[in-house]
Amino acid sequence: MRGPYRYVAGPAAIWTACHRLGRRAGPGHNPCVGTVRRIRLAVLALALVIVGGTVGYVALGFGVLDALYQTVTTVTTVGFREVRPLSTAGQAFTIALILVGVGTALYAFSVLLEALIEGHLRIVLERRRMAHDIDRMTDHVIICGWGRVGRACADYLRATGRQTVVVDRDLDRLNSIEYANVHGDVTDDDVLRAAGIARAHALIAALDTDADNVYVTLTARALRPDMVIIARARNETSKSKLARAGADRAVNPQLIGGRRMAAFALQRHVAEFLDVVMHDESLDYRMEQIQVAATSRLDGESLRDAALAENTGVLLLAVREGSHGPFVANPAPATHLEPGMILIAVGTSSQLDALRKLATTA
Repeated sequence: MRGPYRYVAGPAAIWTACHRLGRRAGPGHNPCVGTVRRIRLAVLALALVIVGGTVGYVALGFGVLDALYQTVTTVTTVGFREVRPLSTAGQAFTIALILVGVGTALYAFSVLLEALIEGHLRIVLERRRMAHDIDRMTDHVIICGWGRVGRACADYLRATGRQTVVVDRDLDRLNSIEYANVHGDVTDDDVLRAAGIARAHALIAALDTDADNVYVTLTARALRPDMVIIARARNETSKSKLARAGADRAVNPQLIGGRRMAAFALQRHVAEFLDVVMHDESLDYRMEQIQVAATSRLDGESLRDAALAENTGVLLLAVREGSHGPFVANPAPATHLEPGMILIAVGTSSQLDALRKLATTA
């Protein structure tokens, strides 16, 4: 959602939105927090008045439903006649109920009307709705840090159809964000839990300093030992530290950008082709990785017998044994496929879907 207010996940949803309003209003004044508290107080007071009035009329001999009806009509000043004639004690109790209940009801209605007119209630409800949306997300990607790198990651992931949750401690950076987001310190376990780290597919640490990225990597790896973690490294010397902290891959955007610029200068067509298959969403042509499952019909077959090009139409560029084995480019036809082997292939969406089906089903 665009605008000055952002979605915030978890129980801190209300307080994050309120914090921003309070910061705008100045020290010592937070209208959203005050409104929420007044709504709670008003609703509680009105409920106590209704319960107390109902109990009082029951003590005067009314039935429960009649007592509740008499209390509501008295407090709201509707003015209907009494359910039954009142004794002196009943008249005295009713006078007291009117003095207390009418004022309480008017206060409650005025607080609710103020919240609706000023929009505070809408903000709170939006925060809660986004919190529920994030709670329902699975297999999404968490991006820690909303800068140029984080924005580029989010845009690419959205183009591939992957859901993302952005986490950042700077409210101004999240001013006009279009993605689900959580405001808070990314090194805080509770903030990462609010972003759905227990159900996420991967985490990208794209903070401004290598020290912060190391800390986020350590925190995320402790919470999810099996999750894919990609960390930004501003210096080449930090890559080894990020790897020891638990990052599956440490990436230096400046280094990659420089190498790509050099590749365009020397091998423009190769660089453009890689751009097309990896980043051009307008063409139905992709390069993807597909893992051979233990239940796959390809298990134990050679590439010659599998005939992937004939059966699916894909072009197999390389294979890799496991997640950390060496890549074998242009594998020989006698190469046998095994569970866990990674296939790097190029093709259209339908061709890659056909290969994925072969690699994952019996």
